[in-house]
Amino acid sequence: MGSAWLIRLTILAGAGLVVAAGGLVITRPQRIEPSRLAGFSADLANGAYLFDAAGCASCHAAPKAEGPERFKLGGGRRLATPFGTFHVPNISPDRRTGIGTWTVAEIVDAIAAGVGRDGSHQYPAMPYASYGRMSLADAHDLAAFLKTLPAVENEVPPHELGFPFGIRLGIGLWKLVNFNPGPVVALPAATPEVLRGRYLVEGPGHCGECHTPRDAGGGTLRSRWLAGAPAMEGPGRVPDLTPHPKALGPWSVADITGYLETGFKPDGDTAGGPMVEVIDNTARLTPEDRRAIALYLKAVPAIAPEPRPVTVK
Repeated sequence: MGSAWLIRLTILAGAGLVVAAGGLVITRPQRIEPSRLAGFSADLANGAYLFDAAGCASCHAAPKAEGPERFKLGGGRRLATPFGTFHVPNISPDRRTGIGTWTVAEIVDAIAAGVGRDGSHQYPAMPYASYGRMSLADAHDLAAFLKTLPAVENEVPPHELGFPFGIRLGIGLWKLVNFNPGPVVALPAATPEVLRGRYLVEGPGHCGECHTPRDAGGGTLRSRWLAGAPAMEGPGRVPDLTPHPKALGPWSVADITGYLETGFKPDGDTAGGPMVEVIDNTARLTPEDRRAIALYLKAVPAIAPEPRPVTVK
């Protein structure tokens, strides 16, 4: 009887090891195949445009940085989230504290695949779940442009994450569920202009990272894409961007386009909070791209805003 149990336990232990090993293989960091980047030549003008479209300065430059200061990406901001506090990394070309020794291909891995130079999973506080929808040509141009920016020496401390969020191996499971480079909204009959808007919003613009609610694991809920969400930092709520009557439904394409350029709403109010920096980025896009974004936002499914909790006094 004892030997039978021993055999069963051995079999179960062996099966457990096989499953664990299989899980590690499935969830291991996946770099971009070098052959997929072969032949690319850096278009730095396009990289500079993607720098604005992706909002790099909004997180990695100093708060309210303007002019040349926008290109000093020394990081250091603290992002307090329900999962812990993230310290925005230095992505300037400083060779000691930044990414000065990284190759363009290694930067593309971080942007488009969420994989660090050391081969580890990167935390999705960097919105690679959205950046992964960028074309590799655009990711390559952005990476090459980052290499041309001023070096900033700034040692950023490690993230402050409790268990289990501090275990990078677990991010592989998160990616398995949430990292999908395909479009979020299917638009089979869309015009090229609307598809361009989808590319900008779902990819480099990463609008869904803030405007879409998340599940308990931090993944965006595609069933409520762009329908508004609790602010990740502090109190408040990020607004619904869908064409629901209680959201952007009453806004015209011209209203949205103008807002993305000036920050002025149709009622004369202005953008506030983090949207001020977002508008600073979208104002640098071409009028055609701002219009494409507006057309896409009018084409996504309308979703009713979640009811606000009633406070009883």
